[in-house]
Amino acid sequence: MRDYYKVLGVRPNASLAEIKRAYRDKVKQLHPDTAGSTANNDRFSAVVQAYRVLSDSRQRNIFNESFFMRARANRADGKEFNYYDWLSERKDEESRAKLIFYTLMHHKEDEAVAEFKRMQMTNLDFSLKKWFTREDFMDYGYILAEELCIRAEYYDAMILLEQIIQMEYSYQYFYIFFPEVISFTLNILHRNIDGVISDELAIDVYERALELNFGAKEDAFFLRKMGDEYKRLGDSATAKVCYAESERLSG
Repeated sequence: MRDYYKVLGVRPNASLAEIKRAYRDKVKQLHPDTAGSTANNDRFSAVVQAYRVLSDSRQRNIFNESFFMRARANRADGKEFNYYDWLSERKDEESRAKLIFYTLMHHKEDEAVAEFKRMQMTNLDFSLKKWFTREDFMDYGYILAEELCIRAEYYDAMILLEQIIQMEYSYQYFYIFFPEVISFTLNILHRNIDGVISDELAIDVYERALELNFGAKEDAFFLRKMGDEYKRLGDSATAKVCYAESERLSG
């Protein structure tokens, strides 16, 4: 049996965020569509299998029990610098942003989401992407969006996904994973906006979605939903405009 941690190049105590990122990096290196060769098929298959096991908590536990030597070497160098404590004590925006992604990567997803929500509410111009490389923001921003959706924080998830999609259009990073990003975003737009968040926020989300180049069919859907939202808010004139534009795109 292979050591799947070595296959992905991650530590045995790697977080799910680290495993996902390592998997994406490996696939981009080995996939024939991006590497331009079929010579790495065996390595590519091993990477896919390693990800399937390590990204599933039950399968990962079984793998750990049956394969990995669980004894961890205790560090004997005495007291060491604790980056988490250091970030937690600092109040500047950069440190709080780094704390969000640090906790997200170290099995503290609830804390990451809570801190992100707190910073969004207390700092109107707070932006995660300001403090990270484009690649780090896109990777961990997407994982944070997933965690937000798990907790039904759909509006905040959509704001992150909007930024990530716009970045991908200007700088191709996700490559073969981008359809997964689009599918995830469209699923939220179709299932978790109308009737789930407030009408005002829903209109804002659908307006943002119109700028993401999803195509005429999807734009017609967003406009129809915007019409419904405006109608509920009592703005029948704007609702009528939205419905008319939706019909035009559908035809």
